[in-house]
Amino acid sequence: MRLDKFLAHTTGYSRTDVKKILKQKKVSVDGIIVTSPNQHIDELKNFITFNGEDLFYQKFVYLMMNKPSGYLSATKDGENKTVIDLIDPYYKRFELSIAGRLDKDTEGLLILTNDGQFLHEIISPKKEIYKTYIAQITGELSAEAIVQLENGVQILDGNNNYFTTAPARLKKLNNTEIELQICEGKFHQVKRMFASVGCKVIGLKRVAIGQLLLDNFLELGEYRELEESECYEIKKST
Repeated sequence: MRLDKFLAHTTGYSRTDVKKILKQKKVSVDGIIVTSPNQHIDELKNFITFNGEDLFYQKFVYLMMNKPSGYLSATKDGENKTVIDLIDPYYKRFELSIAGRLDKDTEGLLILTNDGQFLHEIISPKKEIYKTYIAQITGELSAEAIVQLENGVQILDGNNNYFTTAPARLKKLNNTEIELQICEGKFHQVKRMFASVGCKVIGLKRVAIGQLLLDNFLELGEYRELEESECYEIKKST
């Protein structure tokens, strides 16, 4: 890898700024000052410092966020706030994608990553990874309605085409709070599923993806990197 590319990746500076930094003799490779941006380095073996601080190459990043209501699950939008607006510039340079989007008014577990294969494992319907939601509802959810939802109901997708939902798993926590597990993610799916049996969702939070649980210590809008073991929690759910 070229040194200027490595420095841009690890520091967040532009290639132009990196060249200026190199001319100022602020970068060393294995203890030797380097000023050429063209120098090739081994990002995993060479010891590189900038202003006396060690730099480490990170190819992939995996973030868990507790998404707040009012933010779009999108990387950019001309009019609305997005979850990327909550991310520190250090992570923005990884060109993150969102694994399993949530509606604007839905809260809870969101995964952001630049690992395309990991992303595919989460969102691919063929993987059948169940996502767990806690829904606050109004209207009576009868035993018959629960059976209907568990077996699959007909709802409209984002293109106004009818489709039958895959079998769901439900647990009635109380008269207004329902735990729902589904392995799909169609447009407003949870809201439309409950609407099909005469109920209205007034609050929705995703608390798990596969066997990965939302960190209870994360406040709304906060995020952190996933531990390697947590990445495995999702992968072993496939």
